[in-house]
Amino acid sequence: MENINFKFKTNYTLSSKIQPFYKGGKVQVSKDEKYIFCTCGSRVNVLEISTGKIIHSIEHDDQEDITSFALSCDDEVLVTASRALLLKQWDWRQALCTRSWKAIHTVPIASMTFDTTSTLLATGGCDGTIKLWDIVKQYCTHNLKGSSGVVHLVHFHPDIDRLQLFSSSLDCGIRLWDLRSSRCVCVLQSHYSAVTCLSFSPDGDTMISSGRDKICTVWDLKSQTAKRTVPVYEALEGVLILPAKKDLSQIGVKTKDLHFITAGSKGVLRVWEASTGRCVYIQPLQSTLSPPSEHEEEKDDDPRSLTYLLELPASDRLATVTSEHNIVFYKLPALSTQQQFVGYNDEVLDVKFLGKNDSHIVVATNSCQLKVFELLTNSCQILYGHTDTILSLDVFKKGFVFASCAKDRSVRVWRMDGDSGQVSCVAHGSSHTNAVGSITCSRMKASFIVSGSQDCTVKVWDLPADLSTTDVHQLTARVTEKAHDKDVNGVAVSPNDKLLASGSQDRTAKLWSLSGEGSLGLLGVFRGHRRGIWAVCFSPVDQVLATSSADGTSKLWSLQDFSCLKTFEGHDASVLKVIFVSRGTQLLSSGSDGLVKLWTIKTNECVKTLDAHQDKVWGLHGSRKDDKMVTGSVDSNIIVWTDVTEAELAEEQAKQEDQIIKQQELSNLLHEKKYLKALGLAISLDQPHTVLSVIKAIRQVEDWHELLEKTVMKLRPDQKESLLRYCSVWNTNAKNCLDAQAVLRVLLTHLPPEEMLQYQGARTHLEALIPYTERHMQRIGRLLQASMFLNYMWQKIRVAGAPSRVRRDQDMDTAPLGSETLFVIDKNPGKDGGQNMDDSENEEDEADEEKEEEDDSGDEEVSAGKKATANGNHPAESSDESWEEEEDDEAHEMKPLTTSSFPQCTTLTS
Repeated sequence: MENINFKFKTNYTLSSKIQPFYKGGKVQVSKDEKYIFCTCGSRVNVLEISTGKIIHSIEHDDQEDITSFALSCDDEVLVTASRALLLKQWDWRQALCTRSWKAIHTVPIASMTFDTTSTLLATGGCDGTIKLWDIVKQYCTHNLKGSSGVVHLVHFHPDIDRLQLFSSSLDCGIRLWDLRSSRCVCVLQSHYSAVTCLSFSPDGDTMISSGRDKICTVWDLKSQTAKRTVPVYEALEGVLILPAKKDLSQIGVKTKDLHFITAGSKGVLRVWEASTGRCVYIQPLQSTLSPPSEHEEEKDDDPRSLTYLLELPASDRLATVTSEHNIVFYKLPALSTQQQFVGYNDEVLDVKFLGKNDSHIVVATNSCQLKVFELLTNSCQILYGHTDTILSLDVFKKGFVFASCAKDRSVRVWRMDGDSGQVSCVAHGSSHTNAVGSITCSRMKASFIVSGSQDCTVKVWDLPADLSTTDVHQLTARVTEKAHDKDVNGVAVSPNDKLLASGSQDRTAKLWSLSGEGSLGLLGVFRGHRRGIWAVCFSPVDQVLATSSADGTSKLWSLQDFSCLKTFEGHDASVLKVIFVSRGTQLLSSGSDGLVKLWTIKTNECVKTLDAHQDKVWGLHGSRKDDKMVTGSVDSNIIVWTDVTEAELAEEQAKQEDQIIKQQELSNLLHEKKYLKALGLAISLDQPHTVLSVIKAIRQVEDWHELLEKTVMKLRPDQKESLLRYCSVWNTNAKNCLDAQAVLRVLLTHLPPEEMLQYQGARTHLEALIPYTERHMQRIGRLLQASMFLNYMWQKIRVAGAPSRVRRDQDMDTAPLGSETLFVIDKNPGKDGGQNMDDSENEEDEADEEKEEEDDSGDEEVSAGKKATANGNHPAESSDESWEEEEDDEAHEMKPLTTSSFPQCTTLTS
């Protein structure tokens, strides 16, 4: 009974989207700590921290890359600099450019900063110059020269009364500029590599600098000397002096001495005591891997390395930016992770729903990190464990345990805590000899996983009964089977956990039995694809298997005889993933063309094509409730789609009901002869045919000209505009042209041309009216001519034996005398050709009829002939004088027609 009310899906709509917002460069947090500003190519994106949504995107008109930007300390002004050497000032809340000016720099700007009053802006260029701008008065106040190479760091002293500016360039020195004299007071030399960050003590007398030469230097600004050099054994990108008045004992701050925190290539935050140079706290690494030792050689592309360290004093938080463009917020004093945002996902290789009610998604990108997003806030957990790119994911039935596999030849099982939402690795296995490209989980309960590898083998891994422990279980493969001759691209377990399907680059899919303890039992081979198979999927209800291939097709196979049941063709490139939806009655497929297609299996019909991605869609997964799906693509976008079939159906039904109600209302108005309201209602429905029916109803009224004029002129201007548009359509049909012309006459008579030309598309509509109107006029002209000839023929017809009817016909003859001479035919056919012969034969027949009437009617017919002569007709008894007068008038040789003119005719008598 449940299937009776079942409806196929017809459409999905985009519900939410996780897209790149940061691809490297500067990051700044607003003073109110509600927004993150970060560069993304030619844009500066503004991310709302509470929701993780991009609320503004600021871009130059020329779409040049933005090299640097700065937000004023009062959060009011944003200034951006592009490669086109143009500075722009923005009202960023409105995404409105309020002012732009040339930067004067000869090469792009590398660094920018505001002073604490938000009135002075300093720009450091790649040409070694520093310029200061008064944002209020809008002019350049200083041009500081002397730096060597790119000025990559500019920083005002927090005490604006000192009017000091610090800068650093390629010579690794820190220059102190006195803005009163525009001179360089001194150069602080301590670092042997690029200086990356400066931090000032609350009293402004102490400064700490960090550099990529793995040292921090504590400076006494009164004496302008270095007080201490602290070796930190990592290339630093950020340093912050910790507040002295807060209790930070959890992170090793036991004394009132100056302490600072550093961020660098090791990917962890460390707290240092400035007076002794001692590290008092190391943040525990958020991964299952041990941190690298101090003597271990660091990798330049280590995903854990930090590139920025930001302070959020109002909320007692710190923020770091990683080299993989992740922004992480930590809560003081424990430095516990509070929020994480992923600025750039790179290529998305797989994505699955996760958690209670599918509240999260887990994403495998072109990285060794796993990312678990909370869909409500876009906040992300970053999971470490794999050491190479993760290729595939699968989730167990309940949605809290999932498995991953990677190029590092290993598989891992992860578990999400139902209360806290934290994810941890609970099992690990590695015995493949090549990259593991596909993985699938058991369907009934979390008892085993199956992996397929580029080493052509399939492995079955048994899981421990209890996965709730904190220990990481070491997995061993229960079964290893050489399944194919080439890479195994896809594996799937049947709903009853008894069958396994595998798809390979060797163009075949195979069905295996999982019941055997020692090995997999081959049941059959599915052959038919012309290229490699990317994915396999069991139907949840039927004994069928779906496969997708690089040949651009998806196929359904019978598990009984391994025959191909159906083939779905529609993608222009490889079909990368296929899944069942709608209780196994429909398919979703994604391809290399960036399209996602919805298929109805029964009809082989593609119901809907979803086009929102720009590149290969590797990730495709449906929710457990079958009301959502998620897709992930190489274009770095992750999209959550919602099934809107029922919503669209309800909306369509509501529209139909509304149309019925309005149609009934229209009928009532027409019945009550309230034509103005009826016409307005019909126009509001935007139904030209309904409006035409109202016009026709008006034209059926006795005095319709005046009524139509009054009704049309009382319409609003927008309704008149619609009426003109409808007229151009009606006029194309001869049946409706009179109604269109009647309305046009009213509009053209009473509306001035200036008003009509203001209507949208008025010129187009009027131009479309002209050719059809000319065609209608020509048609009516031809009709009038034809009706004149018919009138003449009607007058000349005589019926033998019906004198009274003849008299009535003669009485109907009202044509003028001159009009008949056009149809008089010369008895000589030799002059005018064959046409005169035909006409003369017609005249003979007419003469015969008149002769019969003479024989039958006698004197009465003669009197009738005289009467006809008086009315302008020309019977056979007409006198010669009348014809001679016509000859003079028409300048033709014409003679009266009599029966004697046609000797070959025989007169019939009764």
